[in-house]
Amino acid sequence: MCGFYMMVMPRVVYREIEYRSVKKNEFHRVSADRHLFLNMKNAMVFQIYAVLSQALDLSVSATDPPSYKGVALGGFGTGAFQSLILTPVELVKIRLQLQNNSYTKLHQSDPYKGPVSVATSIFKTEGIKGMFRGLTITLLRDAPSHGFYFYTYEYMREQLHPGCRKSGQESLNTMLVAGGLAGVVSWVSCYPLDVVKTRLQAQSLSSPQKYTGIVDCFGRIVKDEGYHMLWRGLGTTVARAFLVNGAIFSSYEIALRCLFNNRSIQR
Repeated sequence: MCGFYMMVMPRVVYREIEYRSVKKNEFHRVSADRHLFLNMKNAMVFQIYAVLSQALDLSVSATDPPSYKGVALGGFGTGAFQSLILTPVELVKIRLQLQNNSYTKLHQSDPYKGPVSVATSIFKTEGIKGMFRGLTITLLRDAPSHGFYFYTYEYMREQLHPGCRKSGQESLNTMLVAGGLAGVVSWVSCYPLDVVKTRLQAQSLSSPQKYTGIVDCFGRIVKDEGYHMLWRGLGTTVARAFLVNGAIFSSYEIALRCLFNNRSIQR
């Protein structure tokens, strides 16, 4: 995403949940945990992508950069694998941040004390299946968007600086622009799915179920709130995604050069 922050970028939950309702100490705890998790997630995503992009297209020599086919398939596989880890983590995050809004207070007698408390409560009331509530929609969001994410980056860096995929001599500006565009494209490709995912994961068995599934959630949002609700906040999200993902890819490329071949960076 990465993204997806994401790619890894601002989730719809940050638009739909009022942080003013979260206690100050809880806000800082969640923020610290989130930043630590995002750093670990980004490292995992890039490593898995590096392996899969080569492994999924064996027609390309190991000494050559992966083909665009390998890039797209590697990104798709990376997003799918990430979903297995991200689903319970985001579920806990959403439940913890939602607990202090007025609607949740009416239906929750025992407030959560932290991420462990949330996970324990979900496991007790909903079982292991409950920990993966939203897995399908997360897969639908992350797998294709990561394919677009890495494909856009590799394609744009080659267009902006021909031959750089093999030489590794692209400029810093190329990294920033290609990475930024990759973040924008990935978010545009999955934004409505992220809205639906957040709505579905906000539900629990202990509270009334507003949506029965992915299709129902899509239909109800469009019917009750209009198509624009699926794209609400997109402008802010892609603006931040451009800046953050430009920095992420630039940091990644520069780190690789410093660690392995010490090639210079053109300005």
